[in-house]
Amino acid sequence: MITIRELSSHDELYDFVHFPFLLFGDDHPQWAPPIISDELDNLNPQKNPVFNHVEVRYFMAYRHEQPVGRIAGIINGLEVRELDIPKIRFGYFDYIDDPDVSKALLNQVRQMGKEHELEFLEGPLGLSNLDKAGMLVEGFEEPNTMVTWYGMPHYPSHLEQLGYEKEKEWVEYEIQIPEDGPSDKIERFAELIRERYNLHMVRFSNTKEILGYADEMFDLINKTYSNLSTYIPIKPDQIAYYKDRYLKFLHPDFINCVADENGNLVAFAITMPSFSEALRKANGKLFPFGWYHLLKARYFPRKAAFYLIGIKPEFQNKGVPSIIFKEMNEVFNKNGITTVESNPELADNEAIRSLWKKYENRLHKRRRTYRDSL
Repeated sequence: MITIRELSSHDELYDFVHFPFLLFGDDHPQWAPPIISDELDNLNPQKNPVFNHVEVRYFMAYRHEQPVGRIAGIINGLEVRELDIPKIRFGYFDYIDDPDVSKALLNQVRQMGKEHELEFLEGPLGLSNLDKAGMLVEGFEEPNTMVTWYGMPHYPSHLEQLGYEKEKEWVEYEIQIPEDGPSDKIERFAELIRERYNLHMVRFSNTKEILGYADEMFDLINKTYSNLSTYIPIKPDQIAYYKDRYLKFLHPDFINCVADENGNLVAFAITMPSFSEALRKANGKLFPFGWYHLLKARYFPRKAAFYLIGIKPEFQNKGVPSIIFKEMNEVFNKNGITTVESNPELADNEAIRSLWKKYENRLHKRRRTYRDSL
């Protein structure tokens, strides 16, 4: 018999965050676990300002008092009210290979959505658009990055058996970086674009310098994606939170910013050292040795993960990314990095996907969200 319990206390939320450690354990070496304290902070209304406009309820499934699944029901008020999207999200969705478990968990979210008179549910999605999103449907043999969820093959099959339909799809690429530097074609084109628009690179030597540009970067993110009908602008309190949460993981060399003649930012790209291997070694804990593995990955990276790109609307489709990729190629060469993973990008975003055609690449992961009416 399956029992569903709603969780709320700190100890119960620890169990919620810790469940994937029981589910994946040592049997899934591809899984890069999160830092437990970081996950708990992200789900803490006292620390994460997203809760100013988000309601979340957490559920765990048990069989014979043993946890067998988890799910979060998420109502993003900005999404519902400002964008007029009558949706409840489900996220943090992990479960054993038993359709009765996944169905029982989803039913809790369905009921929550009906109570708020919403019309459909979609997931897996995080609390906001900057959180993890999408269920892995291809690439189970590949390690997940710090900003993505891992999953098992039975995850999507359960949803499809229940009649859920594909809503959005993202793809991820593994990109090989030329060891002899950017090609002559990219070098010439980047220089042409730089001279045509009188642009220059902004370089950083420490995290304090990055912080000085952080607000401008987030403003550029809002401008870059404002034309997407489902994009929720990032609020100032969230910007402060994300700066605090992720700045410690950034390597100054891996932040590529392009500015105009007046010093105003027109484009940027954030690439992180890959923390997947370090996270596996840390196994959810910063102490006693987790910090060592993360710091080693930050300063002596063997692989990188392409996280985010922003381009001022008036500079889009003008070849500006070529300046960024030229710089990135040189930085990676200096650090001995030959492989980079892309962040999940919408499968129908041809503009982004076309960027990787200039490099040897491999589409190695695919993820989706699923939806159903209430």
